[in-house]
Amino acid sequence: MVKELQNILHSEIPLTKEIGIMAREYTGDSLTLHAPLENNLNHKNTAFGGSLYSVSVLSGWGLLTLLLKEHGLTGDIVIQESNTQFLKPVEFDLSAKCAFESDEQKERFLKMFKRKGVARIELISRVIHENEPHVVFKGSYVVHA
Repeated sequence: MVKELQNILHSEIPLTKEIGIMAREYTGDSLTLHAPLENNLNHKNTAFGGSLYSVSVLSGWGLLTLLLKEHGLTGDIVIQESNTQFLKPVEFDLSAKCAFESDEQKERFLKMFKRKGVARIELISRVIHENEPHVVFKGSYVVHA
């Protein structure tokens, strides 16, 4: 499924190819996306904030994309609202992990989407290095059938 997501990202969101976003790991409950620092440097030789935002928002988008595919569902996924905390400079390759907070959260989302054809969910993505959070992204996603 990770390879399929990789193809979707590069074909539907061309920016992902330019900044080098790669789907790394999908567990069914979480998704990790990666991008090399050298493609995403700012004037301070740290990761560009826009790249950090992109990797973070797309980790949630990708997690929902794979969840829908697993359940034989299709829908348009959009970010409705977000908040990004840039806590520390990122001087390493970008790796954003997004996870459902619980099985109950995931099941509520799926139940609502199946019943109404539209559902909202808030997801959190983190860029962590050596057990230290550097970026925390909170996003509200809406999925329409």
